[in-house]
Amino acid sequence: MRIGSDYDGRPADLMVAVHAWRSAAAIERFKATFPERPVVLQLSGTDIYQYIDSDPVPTLRSMELADRLVALNDLAWRVVPKRLRPRLCVIHQSAARLSHPRRPSARAVVVSVIGHLRDVKDPLRAAEAARRLSATSRVRIEQVGRAYTPQWAARARAEMEANPRYLWRGDVPAAAVRRLLARSHAMVISSLSEGGANVISEAAVAGVPVLASRIDGNVGLLGADYPGYFPVGDTEALARLLQRLENEPRFAARLRQALARRAPLFRPAREIAAWRRLLAGLRRQSAASITRDAVARPKDKP
Repeated sequence: MRIGSDYDGRPADLMVAVHAWRSAAAIERFKATFPERPVVLQLSGTDIYQYIDSDPVPTLRSMELADRLVALNDLAWRVVPKRLRPRLCVIHQSAARLSHPRRPSARAVVVSVIGHLRDVKDPLRAAEAARRLSATSRVRIEQVGRAYTPQWAARARAEMEANPRYLWRGDVPAAAVRRLLARSHAMVISSLSEGGANVISEAAVAGVPVLASRIDGNVGLLGADYPGYFPVGDTEALARLLQRLENEPRFAARLRQALARRAPLFRPAREIAAWRRLLAGLRRQSAASITRDAVARPKDKP
């Protein structure tokens, strides 16, 4: 197996491409060189919720050339063209269990926000919602993730200065993210769009309640009946959920129970098995195609 940021032209039995828009040229080159060899395309959130509309030609061309399409959430089919849906399968991203027991903080109600600071993540929504809580609230928002622009870094620093309930720690190692999850009472994902955020898998496996914007990428992981949604960009609605999380033990229990029902979807063994089934199906398809070609090709005369 070879992994690279672009296709180098060397022979391969198949290509697994990530991101239809960014991999368009690589997919085109591979299929031009090896037209009979399969391409598996894993669709990103920006593919299906942005580029399919804003730059459809390379995005749709990649999807047309691919033999199989992989989505990360159960509702992605809605934006995949009908003619391509038979090629689509959903493989949820998995997450490992925490290496140490989960112990939510006793000093505060810690709500984590895990993800880089960029527009599509609406990253300061939880901090803004925490401002609307009562003076006696113990909710604290702790955010980790790199600022994509100097402007986002400046906004996060300004929020920390103005909001005593908010802390931005910047980019941290994966082990620090897991430690934050282990002492969190909940996690907020406030994105405007998502393909299928792995941080939801991590929270579900860790048993950390999730408060999520109601978008297909989140609903396609957590399920339509999950009780922890708020409308995109609705600060007041998120503040109400934070208040209920802090003050209503039954609500927090409902969130944990709903997550526990979804957690098996994110087991590593399940993800590995799904990829093995997909690749085995492609091998069988390729073998059948070779057999059909051999039967259809007339034999040379003696």
